[in-house]
Amino acid sequence: MSGEFNPLFDPKIDRTNTSSLKWDKYKNRDILPFWVADMDFRSAPEILEALHDRIEHGVFGYTNAGDELEEVVVDRFRSLYHMDIEKEWLVWTPGLVTALNIATRSYAAEGETVAVPYPVYYPFLMAPKLSAREMTGLRWKLVNNRWQLDIEQFQKDLKSDTRLLMLCNPQNPNGRVLTREELETIDAVCQQHKLIVCSDEVHCDLILDPNCEHIPYASVSDYAREHSITLMSPSKTFNVAGFGCAFAVIPNGRLRMQFQRTRKGIVPDPDNMLIGFTAAKAAYQHGEAWRQCLLEYLRGNHDLLLREINAIDGLSMTPLEATYLAWIDVSALKLDDPHGFFEQAGVGLSPGEQFGDKNFLRFNFGCNRELLEEGIRRIRQAVESL
Repeated sequence: MSGEFNPLFDPKIDRTNTSSLKWDKYKNRDILPFWVADMDFRSAPEILEALHDRIEHGVFGYTNAGDELEEVVVDRFRSLYHMDIEKEWLVWTPGLVTALNIATRSYAAEGETVAVPYPVYYPFLMAPKLSAREMTGLRWKLVNNRWQLDIEQFQKDLKSDTRLLMLCNPQNPNGRVLTREELETIDAVCQQHKLIVCSDEVHCDLILDPNCEHIPYASVSDYAREHSITLMSPSKTFNVAGFGCAFAVIPNGRLRMQFQRTRKGIVPDPDNMLIGFTAAKAAYQHGEAWRQCLLEYLRGNHDLLLREINAIDGLSMTPLEATYLAWIDVSALKLDDPHGFFEQAGVGLSPGEQFGDKNFLRFNFGCNRELLEEGIRRIRQAVESL
């Protein structure tokens, strides 16, 4: 795929000798890493500048989020998601996975049931088990080449002790962005069964399909607002996952108190997130132009990958509405170990079994175009060798 050189995203960034989780997995092996959700792009220049300025200050004591950052988050909700929130509703955490596990322990007692959509980002599947809670599933199914939640089956599977529904929207790994109608359907079920919802919306600023809009679950009704916690972070959008900075929006004071009580003494207080706060404020205040450029680049990567994967016999991929994580169906290849097969071909993907469906592989295309093209070439060559 030819095109004008993009100075922000086309340069190769050497991540060797940086203790990179993504690249060290295949250190000294000819396997290209397209697995963990970590882009290979340098963060926005405004973030780098803010970090340099903060380091130059030289004092790194305990630090709060600060009014300015929290006001930026409030403004962001109003301008991007058309939802009014208050600063008092914000609870800062060192990561989204941490918050998922706190929510599981806060809103369901031991032995009670947590509802989890699947296939899904694997910490969702682990959180109930790690906290001695039971799990029931909300299945994604492919209908007319579009992923949809099987709400009818979900209602049949709901148990009398189900207390919490975990949402992932936009969905990782299938890239769906739930519509208002879908969210209202989910909300109706939650009202009927008195469920609390924990909605992970970390990919909400990575909408690829211009016809889609991110709508926070908490905004669809009064019930949703008072019976939900919304999780967000700049980590995925601005590629600052290594800083550990996320937040929960919890309007209901009782739920907020439960969340805070559960984390106390186990999860560090947010006053040790200085670098994360610095990056978050710069990203949200000054990173919008960079984000728009990123989206255009990712759309180009997505379109290339979609076209090429669907041109390979035995592979299929549905168009993504959001994220930089493609969900590729490899079932027609009838491989015993598809993940291992492609590793042998020099392509390191995430195994679908990790997310709840062994017939798929997840491909992270948050990389420069040249690397993506080489990954596609290796996949094509491997499949043709069969």
